[in-house]
Amino acid sequence: MNWAWELMGDLALDPQLSGVVKLYDINYDSAKANEIIGNQLKNAPETCGKWEYQAKKTLKETLSGADFVVISILPGTFDEMESDVHTPEKYGIYQSVGDTVGPGGIIRAMRTMPMYVEIAEAIKTFCPSAWVINYTNPMSVCTGTLYKIFPDIKAFGCCHEVFHAQDLLAKMLDFECGLKDINREDISVNVLGVNHFTWITQANYKTIDLMPVFKNFAEKYANAGFALYESDKDNSNYFRNMNRVCFDLFMRFHAMPCAGDRHISEFMPPWYLKNPETVENWGFALTPVSWRKDALANKIKKSSRIVSGIEKFNISRSGEEGTEQIKALLGLSQIITNVNIPNIGQAEGLPADSIVETNAVFGKNSVRPVFAGKLPAAVNIIVAKHAINQLLLIEAGIKKDTELAFNVFVNDNLMTLDIKDAEKLFAEMLINTKKYLNGWNI
Repeated sequence: MNWAWELMGDLALDPQLSGVVKLYDINYDSAKANEIIGNQLKNAPETCGKWEYQAKKTLKETLSGADFVVISILPGTFDEMESDVHTPEKYGIYQSVGDTVGPGGIIRAMRTMPMYVEIAEAIKTFCPSAWVINYTNPMSVCTGTLYKIFPDIKAFGCCHEVFHAQDLLAKMLDFECGLKDINREDISVNVLGVNHFTWITQANYKTIDLMPVFKNFAEKYANAGFALYESDKDNSNYFRNMNRVCFDLFMRFHAMPCAGDRHISEFMPPWYLKNPETVENWGFALTPVSWRKDALANKIKKSSRIVSGIEKFNISRSGEEGTEQIKALLGLSQIITNVNIPNIGQAEGLPADSIVETNAVFGKNSVRPVFAGKLPAAVNIIVAKHAINQLLLIEAGIKKDTELAFNVFVNDNLMTLDIKDAEKLFAEMLINTKKYLNGWNI
């Protein structure tokens, strides 16, 4: 009811692609609802792509013969995520998202990896030549698990964090240089890091070097912040982002973090997440899982209304690049965009085979990473630590090694507890998600 709908809209509006979309969900009724919604789009006047949607009951039925596989799942339920995000608060640890790093991101990864082991094995068996697009978080661990189980898989992870950074740079050119109507695609960037902690080290618009411009921009708005969208000015918006953390980190490390402040703050020590008052001061928000539960309930109701014909599906472009990537892989075009794939040297200074985010060239049946160089030393230390933690967490997940998982847990930058309290928190969070941890020593 999120990525699937966005993909439906993009496919419907693309005249170059057609085919069959097979839908699989552990809740078959959800897949069936999306089948009905997808097939309704055939008759929409704006539809130019020809697609048939089919709900399937098994991975074998779904994957057999597939050219492309798109993975977007909620690992567990929002009840487990509620524990991920809010149980650490009893110990004074706050997380603004809780799906990538921090104690919540680590526990989420532990219950997600068995699902990705199953998916990787199914892809290896039923469609080993398919290209696999992953949208699920924690992005690096999910994508890394696919490669660990099936080393020859052709998989990459996609995230729109860099797009928003390009949007911010375009807005900066308007405010600082009077250059209007610049699209993010007009701004070229060199990016490297790990997902949700990716950094821009070079940025250009035509002949303009944007890094000195951004330095002045960051200094100018360091205290007041800068709202890219009007909704960011709303203090009640749980996704607000005034870019103050971004500006602060740029001035400290001379590279621009791409993701919103809610994500990047979780990778640092609790400079920005010490407590709710600190978060508010920095101009972003802690997103409660209660909001996510309410949003899900509303999406379920919306799905029912669309299926029954009471409400019309609003076909629009998502702003994601999935369909553009698919077309490039089919040989219809060539694009350069940011993706998450194993490090074969494109991210210098980060561990080999860790899942890193850099630009890559998409062409016919090919994704070739672009050499991105090395981050500033002070940033690289932090990013490398997270990359190593992610590699160790994948190893722990494959072996179901609780002791190794705990070592990753206490090595995270948000974990400032003494070891006994850390053990208590870890044990409590594992109990809250234990039904997804078969075979682990809990």
